[in-house]
Amino acid sequence: MRAPLRLAIAALAALATSAPVARAQAPRGAPAWTRGAVCYEVFVRSFFDANGDGTGDLKGLTAKLDYINDGNPRSATSLGASCIWLMPVTASPSYHGYDVSDYFRVEPAYGSNADFQRFVAAARRRGIKVLVDMVLNHTSSKNPWFQAALADTASPYRSWYRFAPTPGGPGPWGSRAWWRSPVRDEYYYGVFSPEMPDLDYHTPAVRAEAMKIADFWLRRMDVDGFRLDAVQYLVEQGACEMDCAGTHTFLHQYAEHVDSVEPGAYTVGEVWDSLGTLLTYYPDQLTSYFTFELADSLRTAVRRGFPGGVLAEYLRLQDTLPPYRWNPILSNHDGTRVMTVLGGDVAKAKVAATLLLTLPGLPFVYYGEEIGMTGDKPDPRLRTPMQWAPGTGVGFTTGREWEPPQPDSQTVNVQVETGEPGSLLTLYRRLIHLRQATPALATGRLEPLTGTDGHVLAYARRAGTGVVLVVANLGDSAAAGVAVSSGAGALPPGRYAARDLLGGRPGAGLSVGADGRLTGYVPVPALGPEETLVLALVRR
Repeated sequence: MRAPLRLAIAALAALATSAPVARAQAPRGAPAWTRGAVCYEVFVRSFFDANGDGTGDLKGLTAKLDYINDGNPRSATSLGASCIWLMPVTASPSYHGYDVSDYFRVEPAYGSNADFQRFVAAARRRGIKVLVDMVLNHTSSKNPWFQAALADTASPYRSWYRFAPTPGGPGPWGSRAWWRSPVRDEYYYGVFSPEMPDLDYHTPAVRAEAMKIADFWLRRMDVDGFRLDAVQYLVEQGACEMDCAGTHTFLHQYAEHVDSVEPGAYTVGEVWDSLGTLLTYYPDQLTSYFTFELADSLRTAVRRGFPGGVLAEYLRLQDTLPPYRWNPILSNHDGTRVMTVLGGDVAKAKVAATLLLTLPGLPFVYYGEEIGMTGDKPDPRLRTPMQWAPGTGVGFTTGREWEPPQPDSQTVNVQVETGEPGSLLTLYRRLIHLRQATPALATGRLEPLTGTDGHVLAYARRAGTGVVLVVANLGDSAAAGVAVSSGAGALPPGRYAARDLLGGRPGAGLSVGADGRLTGYVPVPALGPEETLVLALVRR
């Protein structure tokens, strides 16, 4: 056993009674790859099918890597994403993979461990980091560990799960969490479903196994980090079933162990909660977490046409954490796709994309979001096959799709949108490349601006002398005579040359007065409905 693992286990021995421990130093500085980065979430089952069986696989994903990033920073056909987050790729009896039956084996429908290693090598050649979903809260009820625990009360795996002679109370959301054993008169705890029994992290062997699994994926499979599923529920302590002190202790030690195995490995957690709760998972537990509250406020602002408190939430995070440590999104595999939330309005989707990709943080884009894929509950309809081209199989497979494509797949797809200057896909490609290439967008400080029109959201990103100005009309009618002002010192007074980074309008002059008012940038006669300007400013 490696020394870091022994230390991690020893430090975790007091989980059952511990309060949050005094923290060691915060995580080291930003990994170089995170500068201006955008990550891309992929469901392997739905991305591309290489063998025609209707199920996406690792060979198919490898074949499509150039679409995600071809390694050319000036590419017009690649998104330019810096990392890929893969939804679960471990063996599982379900289609989604969030109930793991074998943590050391790739799901056979996706390929072999060797196929995964070849995929990682191909991604590396293109400069893409690979994060895999790590499901530690629970296993599959088909997992051999749980089957052994059910079959024999003397099994060493018995203590890996929570059993009781009578059912306990409801779970953290008031729903059922205790399930009757199929073997004897007893109950076991599974916060999500009876098919997903929770692991018991008070047991040293469970904690050691979590570290062993991390070692395997970092060393043998060569991944660059993990997205950790449902981390709020890892450790239950008495009446506490969510956000318990032991969970914070375990995450701190888990991240410490991961960094000892692969310095700089990136770990991002799922804490689907308010910003206040999210901030309790810092300063030095996992590297980063998704910002679901920001996603809600951004989508709501664009859908309703009013900025609301979007910038206030970004500013709170900016003043608390470096941007690589929080992850804005528009949607993911668990919620209604953003295009459906926006009622299929492509203009609104373009505004949402522009805001996501010009505001701070390290954003994640859900596969298909860049072409405007739709999808709503139930869950399989959120995760339908990637729409590559018109025709049978939508360019995803030559066989029968594991899940039928969306009804609009014949008109909303990569082939149709590629090369179209006004398409959503073209905008995503341009914005992702701009974010990485433009210092103010990559690392710049967010400076809120004040507009005279209630539908207009305005802000600047500033890094050194570089400034990018963003002015977005969220309304569905033109905004005429808009005046925008900055706070004192946010933008130095003077005259600037303004260059439209999205190429929609010719360059122009712009002035910042001593009072902070910006003049000369608004096109005549007005900002169009749901139009966004992204301007690079250079002092004259």
